[in-house]
Amino acid sequence: MSEEQPKNPLHGVTLKSILEELVENRGWEDLAARIHVRCFENDPSIPSSLKFLRKTDWARAKVERLYLDDQRERERNQKRNKRRACQRAYRAEQDSADSSDTSDGAELDGSELGGSELDGVEPGEFPADSDESDGGA
Repeated sequence: MSEEQPKNPLHGVTLKSILEELVENRGWEDLAARIHVRCFENDPSIPSSLKFLRKTDWARAKVERLYLDDQRERERNQKRNKRRACQRAYRAEQDSADSSDTSDGAELDGSELGGSELDGVEPGEFPADSDESDGGA
């Protein structure tokens, strides 16, 4: 059993730590709703659940699958939050650069950009390119 298992995400993780993390994050009620076993429903405890899960392969597989799903979701959320933080920082940087451009008191009225192209376009919108509107042909 001392073989390395680089592709096994559960390698080195004990059933006890899996169960404790699931109970901490989800609670017994949620576990009982997702995995219908009496040890989660009636007077649940870590020791009784471990005893049952070690004897019952199908229940253990469901608990491990739920744990792996939670881990993947947590990783996905961390990546998304990091990406969103970078986007917010970029937007804040752009906003501060834009405000420093107009901070001398002069407001842009569109005439510097060739006002005829921007006639009737609301702030924050972009005029449609004529090349893209003909289907790209």
